[in-house]
Amino acid sequence: MPAQRFASPSEVPGLAARRIAADILDGVLHKHRTLDDQLDGAGAHPGVKRLADRDRALMRRLVATILRRLGTLGHVLSRLLDRGVPTDAPRAQSALLIGAAQILWMDVPDHAAVDLSVRLVQSDRRAARYAGLVNAVLRRCAREGAALVEEVTSQTLDTPPWLLNRWIVHYGEATARAMALAIGNEPSLDITAKADAEQWASRLHGEMLPTGTVRTLLQGSVTMLPGFAEGAWWVQDAAAALPARLFGDVTGKTIVDLCAAPGGKTTQLALAGAHVIAVDRSPARMTRLRDNLARLALQAETVVADAVEWPGGNVPIDGILVDAPCTSTGTMRRHPDIAWLRQEADIAALTALQKRLLQKATSLLKPGGTLVYCTCSLEPEEGGEAVAALLAAESGLRRVPIEAAEVASLAELLTPEGDLRTLPCHLPHADPRLGGLDGFYAARLAKSL
Repeated sequence: MPAQRFASPSEVPGLAARRIAADILDGVLHKHRTLDDQLDGAGAHPGVKRLADRDRALMRRLVATILRRLGTLGHVLSRLLDRGVPTDAPRAQSALLIGAAQILWMDVPDHAAVDLSVRLVQSDRRAARYAGLVNAVLRRCAREGAALVEEVTSQTLDTPPWLLNRWIVHYGEATARAMALAIGNEPSLDITAKADAEQWASRLHGEMLPTGTVRTLLQGSVTMLPGFAEGAWWVQDAAAALPARLFGDVTGKTIVDLCAAPGGKTTQLALAGAHVIAVDRSPARMTRLRDNLARLALQAETVVADAVEWPGGNVPIDGILVDAPCTSTGTMRRHPDIAWLRQEADIAALTALQKRLLQKATSLLKPGGTLVYCTCSLEPEEGGEAVAALLAAESGLRRVPIEAAEVASLAELLTPEGDLRTLPCHLPHADPRLGGLDGFYAARLAKSL
């Protein structure tokens, strides 16, 4: 009997996208590499650029769906496998996840999902002997999987237990579970328009949020959407668009964006008329920020430097925005890899960095100036507790409470102390894809004269 010839990705439509998805999943789950790095960063998978736009979009959605639903997928596969997922062949595990995710949540015919997953394991030497198993399990998934998902619909299997337990302690069980369920929904595309937001909501078949952000369900390459090339708007989650507004009128003022890349807040401040000094330690991320400014026809001074070491500019600084590095647990809707890359132990190291950044910002700020501190984290140590510690250590700073009118009269976005706290379950919508916000914290402080 002749040896079986395995088809190459170029010979079987859709297989290349699934092989790259399997590689990237392995990078996240076994090599602790971020999605951003593997998709767009310096270490991007070499095959990503070779994919057609449609296949690239499919690959991205596959990876995101699996990571967003990883706990539920684990439950389903454990019920369909007598001996558990094979541990000696990572490609078999990936093929099962990829096939099941397509069957359960994606608009892919069941037979295609099964066939391409089988081909995926056949093309891997270590996994090839599991082709029959993958075929049988995914066929059962097509028949029984929906009922198995329904068994756990009300549970929160897709949030790591350590994280869910923290949220229950800090937000209460009902809110914690609402947050976890909201994170499981595929998010919309949020954009900030330079002008005429209502017009862009219409052109992009979206809707206006109360905060002024345009939200749309359009998919595909962002660069191909109307208005992108001419610099009419930029992508920015609705919650991320709020902190830069807390400076009020910045016309003619010098504002430092101390951890600036990728630049959404720098862009907001520049559009509002500020002289912005954007500081970031990453040359590659700063290049991307400059490219965005050029596309949008906006100006900002850019500095590649470690914010903690930066000596400051040559002019008095009226305001400083510290969008500090953090665990990013508030962005899991858009970055589902965060759930599986972060550990509770990461919080201490990041809060130490946040403390140094806040101390630096305080020293650079002119008397009477405004400091806005924000993080895309849901963890109190990186939010209210960090600000409380700073205020206790710096007698020359005071909190300036945020008014509901500054956040579109959405009082539920404010804490009793007057800080901003958005949650993934905020702004609910009949269509879950059009609801929700990234989890953000922001506080506004003033330096004494």
